[in-house]
Amino acid sequence: MGSKNNEFILVLTTVPDPEKGEEIAKKIVEERLSACVTVVPARASFYWWEGKIEKESECILFIKTKSSLYNELEKSLLSIHPYSVPEIISLPISKGFEKYLDWIMKETKIP
Repeated sequence: MGSKNNEFILVLTTVPDPEKGEEIAKKIVEERLSACVTVVPARASFYWWEGKIEKESECILFIKTKSSLYNELEKSLLSIHPYSVPEIISLPISKGFEKYLDWIMKETKIP
């Protein structure tokens, strides 16, 4: 297949607990919006919210996908995400093991 620069992204989002993380992961993999989602166990998050510093336990999701699927992925995440303003950020994958990137290409939908 061969991959091109900026064709793939890593999308990050945080959720309040592993159960919600697994629910979101299953949904977006089933929708073929991601080839793989890794749910990392809860850790402390510190952040500003409504004028004060908050501390919560959150899990982080590492979502591996194609950059062309970002808008559809964001829409899907927003439809199920429990936060009113969820962290949804995308980082370009500038390089990677070609067979892994080819696998992402194969396992995600064609936009």
